[in-house]
Amino acid sequence: MLPYGRQNVTDADIEAVTAALRSDWLTTGPKVDLFENDLTRIAGAPCVSVSNGTAALHTAYAAAGIGAGDEVITTPMTFWATAGTATTLGATVVFADVEEDTANLDPYAVEAAVTPRTRAIAAVDYAGHPAEYDELRKIADSADATLIADAAHAIGSTYRGRPVGTLADLTTFSFFPTKNLTTAEGGAVASTDPALLERARIFRTVGLVRDPAVLRRTDEGPWFYEVQELGLNYRLPDVLCALGSSQLRRLGDFKARRAALSARYDEFLADVPGLRLPVTRDHVDPMRHLYPVRIQGGRRREVFERMRAAGIGVQVNYIPVYWHPLYEDLGYQRGMCPNAEAFYAEQLSLPLFYDLTDADQDRVIETLRTILES
Repeated sequence: MLPYGRQNVTDADIEAVTAALRSDWLTTGPKVDLFENDLTRIAGAPCVSVSNGTAALHTAYAAAGIGAGDEVITTPMTFWATAGTATTLGATVVFADVEEDTANLDPYAVEAAVTPRTRAIAAVDYAGHPAEYDELRKIADSADATLIADAAHAIGSTYRGRPVGTLADLTTFSFFPTKNLTTAEGGAVASTDPALLERARIFRTVGLVRDPAVLRRTDEGPWFYEVQELGLNYRLPDVLCALGSSQLRRLGDFKARRAALSARYDEFLADVPGLRLPVTRDHVDPMRHLYPVRIQGGRRREVFERMRAAGIGVQVNYIPVYWHPLYEDLGYQRGMCPNAEAFYAEQLSLPLFYDLTDADQDRVIETLRTILES
């Protein structure tokens, strides 16, 4: 089965991990600092590494002080964790519809959803295409809300010449194997606000505080620490950070290959009937995590099943979050975000990853053509 996404691991990656295993540190050592510094250069903002992308979202919401009674506006066209981690903290999630073409959070829908209880606005860079952050920033500032970017798909992307990582108050990344780079499991939180970043660092480190300047008791000794707020053990170990630093050295190559593959899809699928291709806005330079097409005419399930039967691992990204029983049981109803639901009804992700060969991509293209032209 040709997968829709897959990691690229080289001998250099293996050597980096092996060196970490042979060192004195397996977790929370020098490789963590190295990876966070390497990541900062790409993201454009200081970063704190965490154990996965879901942990990154949970940490970002916690750093923003989200809790019971707060409202968080976000998109339904995402993996459930973008909303679920806010729900875990006791917040009420308000789903705003997406733009019809990009499937990103629609600023107009966000503006209509703002209330006096709005504490955060969380956008998702769907498929690697950044959301409209300049417009979202104006809305967030007007509402005195924290702007959060779920950039799990988008490390390496830029918006109006600015790197993802600098566009929101807090930005989260995921380094799952199918993402643009991998640490096996892993994630990160970025922020240009030192106070928010420090809150994120403390939360991911079980809430431990050691800085003498902020301890309530300073006479116990150099071993002393305090837990002043709740936190969780979301640390990313040295072994995985070593893999991440090695992967970051090839991020430019990863982006170039994904761009070339996306361009080939654009060229060779342009005239296929019943098929709508993804858009890229002029002011965006995306690192494509997904290549999401839309299968029109009510044929998405048929195409999905026939592509899978042909050994091509297409995928659907994503089920509208409020369709899940977790949110149905909280009173959310289908029909509330029509653009998102229309997108979901047609969406299909084609294989896209660094090691996808032109020959394998040609097989994807020809198989899809055959199905849709029959």
